[in-house]
Amino acid sequence: MTELLTISEVRRRTQNGFVTARVHAQVESAAARATREGKPYCEISLADACDRMMLRVWDNHPDYKSCSALQDGDFIEIDGEFAQHQQFGLEAKTWKSRNLTSDEIANLLAGPAELRAKQSTDSAFITQTVAAISDPRLRGICELFLKDFGERFRRTAAARNYHHARRGGLVEHTAQMMRVALALSPIYSQLNLDLLLAGILFHDSGKLWENHLPEDGFTMGFDERGELMGHISIGLELVNSLWRKLQTEENGRTWENLVPPSEDCRLHLLHLIASHHGDMQFGSPVYPKTPEAMTLHYIDNLDARLEMFAAGYLTAKPIADRIFDRVRPLPGNLVKSLEKFGG
Repeated sequence: MTELLTISEVRRRTQNGFVTARVHAQVESAAARATREGKPYCEISLADACDRMMLRVWDNHPDYKSCSALQDGDFIEIDGEFAQHQQFGLEAKTWKSRNLTSDEIANLLAGPAELRAKQSTDSAFITQTVAAISDPRLRGICELFLKDFGERFRRTAAARNYHHARRGGLVEHTAQMMRVALALSPIYSQLNLDLLLAGILFHDSGKLWENHLPEDGFTMGFDERGELMGHISIGLELVNSLWRKLQTEENGRTWENLVPPSEDCRLHLLHLIASHHGDMQFGSPVYPKTPEAMTLHYIDNLDARLEMFAAGYLTAKPIADRIFDRVRPLPGNLVKSLEKFGG
C-alpha cells in the first residue's frame, strides 16, 4: 500500500522531485471553475492538521464527476503522484480519490502522532506552570480560565496564517513563551514572573473567538465577536469577567491585605494584554510601559518568528543551495542556519 503522508511531509519530499503517496484531508472548499478558453475544472482546497493544498480536477479526469459533488467539510483520500509546480506549488498529478471511513476521519482530526504528543506535553506544562504561580489572584484567574475554556483553548490556532496556524497552535505558542519567560527570570530578577506568566496565558486569549477551530474540522470560521472586537479587546473583557467571577465576597476579604493591591494586579495584567503587539500601528491601543509588558512583547515576537523560520525551511521554495524563498512577514529570503558544532 502507498505510504500515508501529511500534506507537509509531501510538500517537503517533493522539493526533490515526484513523490508517490496517500494524503488524507478535509475539503475546505470546492468550486466549479473554467479556464479562459472555457475548459471546466474543479478547484478543491484541502486541509489537514498542519497544512493546506489546492487540488485541480480537470473535466477529463476519471474522478471529475465525484469531485464535482464534494461538499465543504467532506473527508477524502488522494492516492497518487505529487510534485511541485513552478506557478501553483504543490499539486497532485496522476491520482485517484475516495471518501474516508469514520475511523480514518477520527485519526485525521486527531492530527499526526508527533503533533498530538507535543500538544499534550505543552498543555500539561501550561497547567503545571500556572499551578506554581505564587500570587493567589493571578494563579486563581489562570486556573479559572483553563477550567472554563481549556477545551476551546486546545482547539485554537495562534494565527490564521504566518505562525502556529493550526488546531492547538495557541497551546504550543503559549507553552513555548512560558518556557522562555522561566529561562529569563533568573537573569532579569526585577521581572514579576507571576504577572508575566499570567500575561502570556491571556495575551492571545481573545483568539479563542478569532481563530477557533470546530471539533470536526480544520477550517477556522469567522465569529461575530471576533470580527467586531478583535482579540485584544476580547482578552481584556475576558480578564475582567473572570476577575469578577473570582472575586467573591470570601476572596475579597482574603485579598484585602495582599501586596500589591488586587486592583493594581488586575490593571497590570490588562496592560500586558493591551500592549502585547508593541505598537499602535500593529493594533495595540497602548505601548508597553512596564518591564513585564515589554518582555512579553519580545517573547511573543521571538517565538512567532522562529516558528516562521522552522515552517519556511520545510515548505518554502528552494531558490539556491541553503537559500529559500521569502516567507512573509519575514523581511527577506531564508538562509539555512549554521549547523551546531559536532565536536
